[in-house]
Amino acid sequence: MNTEHRSPLWIYDTTLRDGAQQEGISLSVDDKLTIAHQLDKLGIPFIEGGWPGANPKDEQFFQKLQASPLRQTEVVAFCSTRRPGKLAADDPILRPILAAETRWVTLFGKSWDFHVTAGLKTTLGENLTMIADSIEYLSQQGRQIIYDAEHWFDGYKHNPGYALDTIQAAVQAGAEWIVLCDTNGGTLPHEIAESIQAVRRVIEQQHLHPLPRIGIHTHNDSGTAVANALAAVQQGAEMVQGTINGYGERCGNANLCTLISNLQLKLGYHCVEPEQLTELTPSSRLISELVNLAPDDHAPFVGLSAFAHKGGIHVSAVQRDPQTYEHIDPDTVGNQRRIVISEQSGLSNVLEKANHCGITLDKHHPVSRQLLQQLKQLEHEGYQFEAAEASFELLLRQALDQRPSLFELHGFDVHCYCGSLETRQQGGFSSTALATVKVLVGMQEILTAAEGNGPVSALDAALRKALVDVYPTIAKFQLRDYKVRILDGKRGTSAKTRVLVESSDGQDRWTTVGVSTNIIGASYQAVAEGIEYGLLRPCFKDSDDCPMNIRAILDVRVS
Repeated sequence: MNTEHRSPLWIYDTTLRDGAQQEGISLSVDDKLTIAHQLDKLGIPFIEGGWPGANPKDEQFFQKLQASPLRQTEVVAFCSTRRPGKLAADDPILRPILAAETRWVTLFGKSWDFHVTAGLKTTLGENLTMIADSIEYLSQQGRQIIYDAEHWFDGYKHNPGYALDTIQAAVQAGAEWIVLCDTNGGTLPHEIAESIQAVRRVIEQQHLHPLPRIGIHTHNDSGTAVANALAAVQQGAEMVQGTINGYGERCGNANLCTLISNLQLKLGYHCVEPEQLTELTPSSRLISELVNLAPDDHAPFVGLSAFAHKGGIHVSAVQRDPQTYEHIDPDTVGNQRRIVISEQSGLSNVLEKANHCGITLDKHHPVSRQLLQQLKQLEHEGYQFEAAEASFELLLRQALDQRPSLFELHGFDVHCYCGSLETRQQGGFSSTALATVKVLVGMQEILTAAEGNGPVSALDAALRKALVDVYPTIAKFQLRDYKVRILDGKRGTSAKTRVLVESSDGQDRWTTVGVSTNIIGASYQAVAEGIEYGLLRPCFKDSDDCPMNIRAILDVRVS
């Protein structure tokens, strides 16, 4: 690992604009404000807030941010150069940019002659004037300019002379940063160097003081956005643009979580303060929640599985020295080591996972071998405990006789009402389900029913309704995610099904698993264990939140 001290790099986040262009992402104004403040906490120097005037949401964002300013981050307004045939001072497109009252403005212009003639439908000379006039006008209004050379690398490949002319126009007009954009994402790392060296020569020939600085903006259409940005930095780029989690149009932008980690921890550049770097994983996961996309568990540095160890030999080695199978300390990026339980597990996994649950097991303890064999048998039947850690802890507690029986199912029944065939054919399909459950709690048998928009929803609601009077904490529980996998699809409708259910109490989340040839039976098992674990969780941790009636049951078992 290279710890050589190098000059600072300026990280520029465009999650709120370029990232929000990803299919399936739609951010509210409040979402954008929350993300901006989190990026400020992370220590990102520049945040591109959006294009004022392009939509009301971006205008509101800049207005609200003036009432709730960031502490250390510069918020940047984004806009294009003026339109052909107008003066910048007369073009309405630039007025909202000034109204946003940001010190920095990112202005993008055309570098590719093909885009000038086919897209803007103007002359190459007029495009150069548009670039210069727009930068000069905004500079005269007291703004500092970052010039994004759109489609730079494609333009340089097709007409290098004209592409360099556009850079010269921006430099002479007063741009402080020249950012080279691989807008189509088709450039490979070895092609980056020549372009950047050519731009540096053009800038140096201007004999300006101070000289404009170079930045890089890459897209991931060839899967090389991060590699391209790293190559650019090694050629002298001082600003790196990208998005958290690599969000962006088509295949996304350069992933700042990966870039910041590699630049700071591997190449020795200063991007953020070391204590701020620990906010990287929390930032990644918070923003994935706000954009309503599942986190990538296998993302480098910040993914849930980035430091997960499954094979028994790996676990044993990591316990002796984490460097055997970890390229960095997960704590440096705010992540943590995980020991995963599966059919490939050895005793080391079981013991380490038990320790994570607060239970110290010796490898000679009879429960250790017993539990290992039980896990392997259950996974052979289709269970998956690496994704259902709550079910694993319940299994562990049961083996140690630390799992009290809080309720016992005496039967359930589910009916679905799916509307008439005529209604479905007219596009008005609706589905309602009614579930009835009978459970035994202590000596009391409870029979109740509830409706839901599907059989699992109705079953979950009926079970909660039956138990909430005895265990009021259940009122806080929510079913957050539900996944179904057919394990042996060749058997058709008689195939075995695995169900994973994610539950939450509003703060923490936990996942449970059920397996059965009956999808409703598998669902019930996962839902019921989710409720059971939610009730027992604070008691396992010896928390004051442990309900008194459950603590009493546990005390009786211990005595």
